[in-house]
Amino acid sequence: MTRKNTWAILAVAVVLSLPLTACKDTKTLQENEQLKTQVAELQKENGQLGNDLETMTAARDALTRENEKFKAEIKALKTKSSGKKAASRKRRRS
Repeated sequence: MTRKNTWAILAVAVVLSLPLTACKDTKTLQENEQLKTQVAELQKENGQLGNDLETMTAARDALTRENEKFKAEIKALKTKSSGKKAASRKRRRS
């Protein structure tokens, strides 16, 4: 009789634990779906940031080239103006 009660209690415990297990699985599935959505959003943002990085790198390179061009122009203007100053210094005093 005791064995029958033990088996009955065990069977009841198993039957009662099944909905709890199914509930946990449902929660886990919902969490997995949420995480998949978040991962997809992060991948999209990562792609956009990669595009932004390429755009900014190209802009930086263009500015660097422009800066070098201006430096060359300034250097050329300095050499021209320094030549004039040198010529004015060579004047003889009476």
